[in-house]
Amino acid sequence: MPAQQHSDPFEDSLSAELRDTGGQFDADLHSLTTAGLARGRRLRLRRRSAVVGGAASLALVGVGGALLLPGGGSDPAPSSVASNPSASATVPPVSGQELISTLKEQLGYGKFSQETSRGTADAPYAWLVWDDGDGGSVVSVNLERVEPGSENARQLTECPDKTFTPYDSCRTSRLDNGSVLRILQGYEYPDKREPTKHWSADLITPRGQHVAVYEWNAEAEKGSPVTREDPPLDAAELKKLVTAPAWLKAVDAMPKEDRSSLASPEETAAPTTDIRKTLVDLLPAGLTPVSRGGDESGWGYVVVDDGKGRSLVEINVQPNMGDLLGESIFEDAEDVGDGTMLATREDAGDKDVSGTVRWTVDTVRVNGLRVVISALNAGGPHDAPSRAKPALTMEQLKKIALSSKWGPSREESQTGQKNSDQG
Repeated sequence: MPAQQHSDPFEDSLSAELRDTGGQFDADLHSLTTAGLARGRRLRLRRRSAVVGGAASLALVGVGGALLLPGGGSDPAPSSVASNPSASATVPPVSGQELISTLKEQLGYGKFSQETSRGTADAPYAWLVWDDGDGGSVVSVNLERVEPGSENARQLTECPDKTFTPYDSCRTSRLDNGSVLRILQGYEYPDKREPTKHWSADLITPRGQHVAVYEWNAEAEKGSPVTREDPPLDAAELKKLVTAPAWLKAVDAMPKEDRSSLASPEETAAPTTDIRKTLVDLLPAGLTPVSRGGDESGWGYVVVDDGKGRSLVEINVQPNMGDLLGESIFEDAEDVGDGTMLATREDAGDKDVSGTVRWTVDTVRVNGLRVVISALNAGGPHDAPSRAKPALTMEQLKKIALSSKWGPSREESQTGQKNSDQG
């Protein structure tokens, strides 16, 4: 049986960062604006899955390259993690085969195949196909450390925004020992173009131990027919598996890292403006917000309805992007009079939904502030169109993007500098 393809949380994070960086240098305006608008979404969702099925190498979607993983299942020592001594000052390493043995013990019965794993020396995981008698399913466990209380830890335990990540159920709870548990029952494809379900459980302890369990109702999460209606473990069984003490002992066996390396990757600070509130304040009269959201990275959205159907409006506000003014992608951009460069685009969105129309305005100011705003003729990126055109016109989008509420114009910046010099 060919080896299965895997990614781990660290590789998912790297993939997202590479896509973010690549989007800034793409010579195509479509790629640039799409990358800018999706940046905030990716920061919240890039850790969604830690296992990817397929061949022996990991292909990073949207990146011109691949990461090769070490061979799985080659570690000796068939004993279970549970048989190891309890955590001490020096915890012995745990092999990939031990993690596989522990996963089998926790599942308890059935047939196992296509096993692969990696020990605690580097981003440990255990992955296999389990047939409990009702159909083979992928089940995996990934282990890592995160900084307690960090943005990364928060993202791993909060329920995602349904506007961008449809799911059937999501529950977050705090356990008696202070750990936070999230159980998410969703889909491999947000648009549900295939019936593959993806269910997960994420546990983060007060010490920053992160245990993630993933399961699918197929023998691979992509490109494989479903074998059953639902994945084999229900919410209660997911909780039991993810909270097994053996996984925490394995996390303790991972090499210690600098605490600074455990925090979420640093993002250039966005303006302190409340993105969601400002966007709503700038909407034209007659548009009723029906939902809104965003994060601290400078990304926000609002879904509006003018009585003719819902329309998603997204905005991304990024400082220190002045280098883009020298790129060829802005050669045909309009100088609006104060040095701000403005480019527009009309396309069909980035989710391949039939009939979708998206209008985008992309601006970069002399002080480096970039404001990208788009409007869709649907209530979400995966939704079918609810109207013929977006609810905002291109001119209305321009007015919002150029508003001084996102940051000072060149004249305002210069006035502030003169006042500072005089002071």
